[in-house]
Amino acid sequence: MFRLIDCRLARLACIFSTTILLQSLAWPCSNGERGFSYPQSPKVPSIVSERYRTAYHFQPPRNWMNEISGPMYYNGVYHEFYQYNPDGAFDPNDSLMNMVWGHSVSTDLINWIGLEPAIKPDIPSDICGCWTGSATILFGVQPVIIYTGLIDRKANQVQNIALPKNRSDPYLREWAKVGSNPVIQHVIPGLNSSHFRDPTTGWIGPDGLWRIAVGAEVNGIGTALLYKSEDFMSWTRIERPLYSNNALNMWECLDFFAVVPGSNNGLDMSSEIPSGAKHVLKVSINSCDMYIVGVYDLKRDEFVPDTVQDDNRLWTRIDYGTFYASKSFFDSKHGRRVIWAWSNETDSYSDDIAKGWAGIHSIPRTIWLDGDGKQLIQWPVEEIESLRINEINHQGLELKKGDLFEIKGIDTLQADVEIDFEPTSIDDAETFDPSWLFDPRKQCREADASVHGGIGPFGLVILASDNMEEHTAVHFRVYKSEQKYIILMCSDLRRSSLRPGLYTPAYGGFFEFDLENEKRISLRTLIDRSAVESFGSGGRICITARVYPVALVDDDGAHMYAFNNGSTTVRVPQLRAWSMKRAQVNVMKGGSVIDA
Repeated sequence: MFRLIDCRLARLACIFSTTILLQSLAWPCSNGERGFSYPQSPKVPSIVSERYRTAYHFQPPRNWMNEISGPMYYNGVYHEFYQYNPDGAFDPNDSLMNMVWGHSVSTDLINWIGLEPAIKPDIPSDICGCWTGSATILFGVQPVIIYTGLIDRKANQVQNIALPKNRSDPYLREWAKVGSNPVIQHVIPGLNSSHFRDPTTGWIGPDGLWRIAVGAEVNGIGTALLYKSEDFMSWTRIERPLYSNNALNMWECLDFFAVVPGSNNGLDMSSEIPSGAKHVLKVSINSCDMYIVGVYDLKRDEFVPDTVQDDNRLWTRIDYGTFYASKSFFDSKHGRRVIWAWSNETDSYSDDIAKGWAGIHSIPRTIWLDGDGKQLIQWPVEEIESLRINEINHQGLELKKGDLFEIKGIDTLQADVEIDFEPTSIDDAETFDPSWLFDPRKQCREADASVHGGIGPFGLVILASDNMEEHTAVHFRVYKSEQKYIILMCSDLRRSSLRPGLYTPAYGGFFEFDLENEKRISLRTLIDRSAVESFGSGGRICITARVYPVALVDDDGAHMYAFNNGSTTVRVPQLRAWSMKRAQVNVMKGGSVIDA
């Protein structure tokens, strides 16, 4: 009872407090901080514009949203649960209060119907907030949610379970918490009880027992704790963790799934995993989603990485931009594994309050393992193509050093663009310095789109004002190491907006590429007003960005160009682009979210 009163009073205090709105955030894998609003010049319009709201990315009609929680496909319906603050467009985690599970449903992963929240804080084991978790469908018939609950103002965390009240309801609107909650307590030697959260989707071992992993910090070391259960209700911790590594501390938003090298078919972790499959352990830390590929030793119940990197700066990332707390699920309808994540705003807290909303989710992506067994590949789900209209097509373009080719005939604020680039020579590649791998963003800043190179930079300039004072550049630059080619992909936001107080980094990452045999380097970019998702080389590397150009809200709109600023001429064998229609995403009707 004291916990209940304590947290409810805190909620009221924080709703009327201004201090929570002025806290800074550390931004993805950098030392940058979220900007504050400064007095704006008359030529910069207010941030409060519907033109900054995305048209086909998932977001609720209002308020704060962050992590995906428990995505699943059940009885013909996709479910999108998400962390949501019903009290406003600010992060309730800052005050440890009132985080609920928002809930929307879809039949195509693109158009969504908004429902009432599925889980709210109302029992002792979640009274200060219902945090992230996962959904598991037991034997194909029984959906179960397992999630983290905050039990007090010190952020002590436990794991809880909820079941649908009525499985015959196609939308599973109502969920009931089991009486035995919490099903997993925070009583472990050396455990930081405020760093113990985000249980994974369950899977069955050869012994017929269910397993889940929970992110934790034990004795200062990042750990994926492993639990077993016969019935998914009573859990026993396995003494040996699924995996731990002292290169990182707290691991949150764990994901653990199986993949077959070279196959884009997904695997159901609750079914038998074929011989030759690999496993992927994904962790979220320091605002980055990183992953390791390895094998799951069934006898020891242990994940064994193929390669161990002691320096976490060298761990591979799911996405090199503002993409965090990703969650995947097996889509039995299409036999694929689908992943998507939270993309936070990079304006200021006060801007979010003024807008009345904050946070989107990335476009769902099919994810699989490349044939070499080392690199995850991601590509937007094919359903997104249903929004394409007004196609334009150019073939056989040639971009010499300094060339700009304007892409016209589509809505440049809401577009899907696919381009193939083919350097005419591979002899001019600059020498690669391995030390750049530790900080690819630094290389993107220093070797930006305006700096002439051998092969590159070449790519796209998007959301550009008439005089190019505002623009975002998504581009490649080719380097040669001793035995292979290394490509740097950048999404440079530093000139993306005249608006002050924004976080505008130069995102970037490296990937290996067989330029001699593959020849063409592809780029696909989804532009959705304040969201830009780019996929390089068929999805080998992905960068998600948030931008707020003044040109976006001006009547004149914005321009888009293909460009080359390298010494080597670059051919464009194919350039295709489409305007994108608006999706129906939790739309408002009569002042409320559409209900089923």
